[in-house]
Amino acid sequence: MTILHLVQKPQLRGAEMFASQLATHINENGHRAILVFVYPGNAPLPFTGETKHLNGSPKKRMWDLKAWRKLAQIIREEKPDVIQANAGDTLKYAVFSKLFFKWKQPIVFRNASTISLYIKTAPAKILNGFFFRYASKVVSVSKTSATDFAKLFPQFKSRIVTVPIGIEETDFNKAGEVNPLQGASKPVLVHVGGFTYEKNHVRLIEIFEGIRKQQPGASLHFVGSGPLKQQIEDLVKQKGLEQQVRFYGFRNDAMQFIKNADALLLPSIIEGLPGVILEAFYCKTPVVAYDVGGIGEVVINNKTGRLVQKDNEEAFVNNVLATLNNTSENQQLVQNAWELVMSEYLNTGIAGKFLEVYNSLKA
Repeated sequence: MTILHLVQKPQLRGAEMFASQLATHINENGHRAILVFVYPGNAPLPFTGETKHLNGSPKKRMWDLKAWRKLAQIIREEKPDVIQANAGDTLKYAVFSKLFFKWKQPIVFRNASTISLYIKTAPAKILNGFFFRYASKVVSVSKTSATDFAKLFPQFKSRIVTVPIGIEETDFNKAGEVNPLQGASKPVLVHVGGFTYEKNHVRLIEIFEGIRKQQPGASLHFVGSGPLKQQIEDLVKQKGLEQQVRFYGFRNDAMQFIKNADALLLPSIIEGLPGVILEAFYCKTPVVAYDVGGIGEVVINNKTGRLVQKDNEEAFVNNVLATLNNTSENQQLVQNAWELVMSEYLNTGIAGKFLEVYNSLKA
């Protein structure tokens, strides 16, 4: 079986990283996966298989005939069994190419978020419904995402399946690996994610201030980049927290930050099922997160982590403080979380679930 994975561009971010890892495991299962990038980029994704480029333009995302033709040409040459659109603009490119150039392969759309929080107007619903009409399967990252999709587009309910994101097993004992947080003031708190409004960085700074009232030595470490990074850096300066809050930008060794932290904090206001939580589980680093999207399906309160009602900053602070205590209860939480990720969320198993979806389209 040949699967063509359509991704936005070579960048070391959630959808692109997962598509690269999934494609690798599909190849290891004896099938053939090809990554096709819609937009230009040069990030070194963890994939050594076949890649193609459409060289599309983000400015022409609703009318990019050259790129649609290029995709159709790739499909004619490679003869894939399935086209997977991995979020973002990829579904638009797949649908327009299919309509203009009449290829027949089924499209699988990977729904990695809670789409009702983005599709809020009637015109947006009509436009997106047009594209979803051409998706033979909608693979949602969590039960919450699946339910949300079905509520917004009930006409496509029968096409929805749930397959979560997975993570890669990692060898933390490789030669040359160093602790990037060595010497950081304790307790060490980490946030990993892009600087976008969904991640709620402004409120996280206020939560951190509340934590420091009880833990004055606490330090907060941001791993990631994005459009709001400068705004958050300016806020930290305004509050005089430059010595306590550090910014590292995008890092290839993000899991080393998670592994060496005392807790991972995730007060997001919108999420699907963030892989960073699964990575924390794997690293046996405790997690405190808001109960949004599919987070509650893995962060089970007082069993695998601590789950807080969205926008309850006081409760978030208190849960972080409770997590930092060295108790048998907290040790059991991280052990439960590790067992969960090892049994259900490794990419080796997740790839098999995607292959089941692809095979269902061939039946």
